[in-house]
Amino acid sequence: MPVAERGKRKELEGWVVSDKMDKTRVIEIRWQKRHHKYDKVQYLSTKVFAHDEKNEAHEGDRVRVVETRPLSRQKRWRIAEIFK
Repeated sequence: MPVAERGKRKELEGWVVSDKMDKTRVIEIRWQKRHHKYDKVQYLSTKVFAHDEKNEAHEGDRVRVVETRPLSRQKRWRIAEIFK
C-alpha cells in the first residue's frame, strides 16, 4: 500500500537511555511546552520502548524512531535511524 493511502507515521527523535534488553531499547523523548497561565517553559520527557533488530543502538546514542504496529506489550516504535 502506498504511504499516501496508509497515512504518515509519527516520527520522534530522542536518546537511548537503556540498551540492556535484547532487540529492545528505551528511548527518552524530550520536549517542551509553554504553561498557558504562567507563560513559563516546561521541559518534559517521556520514555518509549523501541525495536532494534540488530542491537546497533547503544546508551547515549541519538536516534529517530517511527511508529509501527504493536510488536509486544510495550513496544510500539522501531528505530529508523541512528545519529552517532
